[in-house]
Amino acid sequence: MRFFIPLMAFCAVVRAEQPNILWITAEDMSATLGCYGDEYATTPNIDRLAKQSVRYTKAFASAPVCSPSRSCLITGCYPPSLSTQQMRSGFAIPKNMRGFPARLRAHGFYTSNNVKTDYNTGNYVDIIKHSWDESSATAHWRKRPDKTQPFFSIFNLMTSHQSRTMVWPYERFQTEVQRKLSSSEIHDPAKVSLPAYYPDTPLIRREIARFYDCVTAMDKEVGAILRQLEEDGLAGNTIVFFYSDHGSGMPRHKRALLDSGMHVPLMTRFPKKWQHLAPGKPGTTTDRLVSFVDYAPTVLSLTGIPIPEHMQGKPFLGEKAAEARHYVYGHRDRVDEVRDLARSVRDGRYLYIRNYMPHLGYNQPTAWPDNGEIRHDFYRLAKGETMTSAQWHFAGPTRPVEELYDCQVDPQNLDNLVKSKKRREILNRLRAEHVRHITATADLGFLPESEAWELFSKQTGWELGQAGRVPLAGIHQAAAQVGIASERVFLKNLDSDNPTIRYWGAIGLAVRPEISGMAKRKLRRKISDTSSAARIEIANALATHGDIPNALPALIDSIQHENLIVVTHAARIIELLGKKACSAKHAIEEALKRADKIRPPDTPATVVLPGDKDLAMFVSFSCRAFLNRLDE
Repeated sequence: MRFFIPLMAFCAVVRAEQPNILWITAEDMSATLGCYGDEYATTPNIDRLAKQSVRYTKAFASAPVCSPSRSCLITGCYPPSLSTQQMRSGFAIPKNMRGFPARLRAHGFYTSNNVKTDYNTGNYVDIIKHSWDESSATAHWRKRPDKTQPFFSIFNLMTSHQSRTMVWPYERFQTEVQRKLSSSEIHDPAKVSLPAYYPDTPLIRREIARFYDCVTAMDKEVGAILRQLEEDGLAGNTIVFFYSDHGSGMPRHKRALLDSGMHVPLMTRFPKKWQHLAPGKPGTTTDRLVSFVDYAPTVLSLTGIPIPEHMQGKPFLGEKAAEARHYVYGHRDRVDEVRDLARSVRDGRYLYIRNYMPHLGYNQPTAWPDNGEIRHDFYRLAKGETMTSAQWHFAGPTRPVEELYDCQVDPQNLDNLVKSKKRREILNRLRAEHVRHITATADLGFLPESEAWELFSKQTGWELGQAGRVPLAGIHQAAAQVGIASERVFLKNLDSDNPTIRYWGAIGLAVRPEISGMAKRKLRRKISDTSSAARIEIANALATHGDIPNALPALIDSIQHENLIVVTHAARIIELLGKKACSAKHAIEEALKRADKIRPPDTPATVVLPGDKDLAMFVSFSCRAFLNRLDE
């Protein structure tokens, strides 16, 4: 005799065998929690969650800023492979990459996102549409129409975000955050434990205490979400993840590939029903290396949903859990108006950083964070002869080409071991792994943005890069010569048929402490390069080595370019030249008018807008900073 189960009953059986997944994401927060050994932190709710969870001691973001990290989390792919590595860029990704929650929806899950998206791609509207049943400030698992339906819900908590911890005026922080705390929960600046890379000033102490106040207020929000799960009777069938999107928003954390910017807290709580999927018992820790690129395939593994082949991450939980990885990788690229390119490799103990623009320091001026008073204490005190070496490493004007840290004995990354003979084998191993990774994943970040827009006009960077149709080997080599090779090498690169190699050749000359008269003459001959990016960097090399009259016309011409990517590049170069470029004042004023017309200056910087509207904000950042400096 055959027994037939009604369809609805069958669906109920299937649903009963699938866990709910809850992600609680704290913004801009290092592992500054009691459960991670921070005695200054007041985080009772998260500490309680840690006792019920497996706590990861070696979880890392893919980037030290949010937008590229969110691109990685939603796709399970490395942003430099997708061309989504620049902060708030609009490059397209393949249309089939609609966000991993879309796969959950297709298998019967209700998906909600409260509230941040910021996926850093021109496809962001499509990702939101397909990934979420609801994405809003009120999105919640409670809104699913069928209460038996499994859910995947994200709550993004902004209370620990850089805006609250250091950018807002202190009075606003007191009104909107600190007032939520009792007097016993407010942190005493006198009891702050300063890291070695911070000067000891009353303002810096106050702002660190403020950061911890924000973390405590965020901890209360975590407690409220977990109580709602209990009240709804869902805790017994819900796997909970708590993590942060990168290191804290304080100076030398956010935007840096050091552990202070990349190491994040991560804990996973498994109810008894799903304990067989857990990596350990509640209250234990694991030192397994985990990267953001692993999160998407991990959720699919936990829910029994097939993992697409294009995902580059390794699931670390569930039936499809892969072998533990040996390395995690980081990238730092343009953030707002601030240009940069650096890559990192981290194993269980050592951190290797390769700075491809070593002439640009860790503490570059940057308009939005510079609204925070704490950064001006660093600027005020930034003197090599009075700061300690740890403080100067962050506040100084340049960076080493390479950095190597033993994070086990040096968790603050203070002692660069690149010249250590005892660590030579480790350095060579991590160097080789870095080159292997950027080659194997087709790292597109070495292309200047304006060149990438032209290359990817008909096909996405992912499609071209993964098919091997971008000549990355020569480009990676040209970038690797910066800060190392001779003048002759860079002059040869200026003659390349590849505009990106010419771009890196010009940067190489700008980085050198001095160049010959022959090199200056060649730069002058090349100043009309057909590539906007190469032309701007050629002008920058001339200006850096004292030839302002021949450099500025090319920069001023670029400021008027129709493509705001080009304008952003040129405006930043002029901003950093400062008063030496005073004759560019009128062009900068006109560029500022244009930018303000596209994006009104009263639009909050934290509001993400498409296309030219975000680029216009970055143009205005550089233009205003330049004009303000002229008035000093």
